[in-house]
Amino acid sequence: RCGSLASRIAQPSSRVARHGKARGINRSHCDRGYSNASKKPMTMNDLPQPQGSWAKRHERMQKKYNLQLAVGLGFAGFTLFAAKQSGLVNFYFGPGKLKFGKGVESKEQEAAAVEEETITEPPADVESEALPETPVETPLAAPIDTESAAAPSAPVDTKPASAPPTPVEVPAKPKQVEEAAITESSAVVSKSEDAKSASTAKESAGKVSDIPEHVPYLIIGAGTSSVAAFRAIKAKDAKAKVLVISGEGENPYMRPPLSKELWYSDDIEATNKLRFKQWNGKERSIYFEHEEYYTPVKELATRENGGISIVKGRKVVKLDVHKKRAFMDDRSEVSYDKCLIATGGTPKPLPVFDNAGEDVLKNVTLFRSVSDFQRLHNVAQQGKHITIIGGGFLGSELACALGYKLKATSGSVTQIYPEAGNMGRVLPEYLSKWTTEKVKSEGIEIIPNSFVEEVKSAKDEKVKLKLNTGKEIVTDHVVVAVGLEPNVELAQSSGLEIDDTHGGFRVNAELEARSNLWVAGDAACFFDIKLGRRRVEHHDHAIVSGRLAGENMTGSGKPYWHQSMFWSDLGPEVGYEAIGIVDSSLPTVGVLAKATAKDTPKAVVEATGESLRSETEQVADTSSLMHSSDPHAPLKGEDYGKGIIFYLRENIVVGIVLWNVYNWMPIARKIIKDGKSYDDLSEVAK
Repeated sequence: RCGSLASRIAQPSSRVARHGKARGINRSHCDRGYSNASKKPMTMNDLPQPQGSWAKRHERMQKKYNLQLAVGLGFAGFTLFAAKQSGLVNFYFGPGKLKFGKGVESKEQEAAAVEEETITEPPADVESEALPETPVETPLAAPIDTESAAAPSAPVDTKPASAPPTPVEVPAKPKQVEEAAITESSAVVSKSEDAKSASTAKESAGKVSDIPEHVPYLIIGAGTSSVAAFRAIKAKDAKAKVLVISGEGENPYMRPPLSKELWYSDDIEATNKLRFKQWNGKERSIYFEHEEYYTPVKELATRENGGISIVKGRKVVKLDVHKKRAFMDDRSEVSYDKCLIATGGTPKPLPVFDNAGEDVLKNVTLFRSVSDFQRLHNVAQQGKHITIIGGGFLGSELACALGYKLKATSGSVTQIYPEAGNMGRVLPEYLSKWTTEKVKSEGIEIIPNSFVEEVKSAKDEKVKLKLNTGKEIVTDHVVVAVGLEPNVELAQSSGLEIDDTHGGFRVNAELEARSNLWVAGDAACFFDIKLGRRRVEHHDHAIVSGRLAGENMTGSGKPYWHQSMFWSDLGPEVGYEAIGIVDSSLPTVGVLAKATAKDTPKAVVEATGESLRSETEQVADTSSLMHSSDPHAPLKGEDYGKGIIFYLRENIVVGIVLWNVYNWMPIARKIIKDGKSYDDLSEVAK
């Protein structure tokens, strides 16, 4: 194909041939410039060579393009600026209304003014009959009484003030004027109400503005877990800014003294200030920190070194876990980076009180908070009869505490529970009965194996309780202490998971419910690697889980493996510490002995200087626990002053109670962690 193309190019055209013949040339050759072309093939050296560096050339081109772009953007910006300054168009929208330019807006204002004048101008006939020659302008802000509006009004004299006014009789206003006055009065009242609403909205907005729009760390709840969490956060991040939402309206405080030491103080003024004496005589407050420790909420966002602020009296009702925002009951919002739910729990109510009237409920307390203590303490000071429903930790502690308190006021205490003895669901039967006798010795009337079937109001503002046995009790005040329900209202509104068996928010090993969202304390249902999924409602668990959650919020990523303990004191003479699963339905083995003066809650506080047993775990004393006989079944009359009770599941120790034995908790924790089977538990007790 290339050869034929070359031959055609070499052949002269017909026009050239005719021109040649006219000049006497028979044949002409037309090489078109190719006749002298070299037959040598072209090489790379024959190609044109670029001049200079390709990188420099590329850089020059980019500079050229950037300059063109900058000029274009500058021209566009100048055009928009000129358009905005001229007022021809505005580049924003108001709330539901399009903003036009000055010319259009002024026309609208003029039209609105004309329309307003048309509406407010009275009819000509009414004006000529009812109004004087010199009308009086009434300010819109002053409300008009409809009755006085219909009555005749005196005209205003336009003469100087020195001249005496001349009364002028004006005929009564017709019905049309009365209706107009009523309409005007309604409009004024409506405007006044709108002004009040606007003022309330401004106050609410000012209240909401106290909370920062964003905080790095948000803690919902102001209990023991919250304190442990923000202390851990500040230990890891010294400049951390932590916002704590306290729905109760109090600074974080310790709950154990509310049912223990506060009742044994004879200093009424100190008790009113929520200060108590520990068993060793030292005085302290129930609050974890003094007021000056916390940063004012308004200063939290701007404080360079961070701080901890408490928002009191507000409640978080919803979390947007994806956008990381918290919504409160006053419609305020706050965004966060990390959030901890430490909402604790609420006392369980009894169904029998659901339909009770106000005359009954005003004499019923579900004991939990500072306000509950203050209310019950006021009743006890009056020397009244108090009935406690419940025989667990809280019910038994309150029974002993009130029994001591009411001795000085000639009051009395009755305790009702469905078990056979005090703490019957925790302690083995023989130890529960022994404990019941100890409680009775404090002057408490014990009614076991009973529950309330009916409640009514009685004379003198008292309450009548009818039991399942048919017995009726008339009392001044009722305290319900039958357990705790975790506060999980946020689960439904925020799409979080609740454990169907144990209750509470389900969390993973790091106590995390969702990304950047943790749960600690009574509301957390966690997985125990030794004992399975659990939910614990005790002070030590609140401290340890709160501390771990705080560390994980700063990036530690530690799993929860701690075996938390709990303790209970039935006055200064009898107390115990426990760990693991302590359930009276499990087989138990007890190694017990007579107690000495050193085997009491009072003695351990005197030795350590700390009433919170979770803070005073020490290395166990290696001295053995003396026992005087071989293992045998419980015998009547035995004194169980102190000892160790092992709870077994498939012959493996899963729980331990240290009965009036203290500072052995580290070894008890190790025994449960090992998960071994022991042939002789009396040797383990040593």
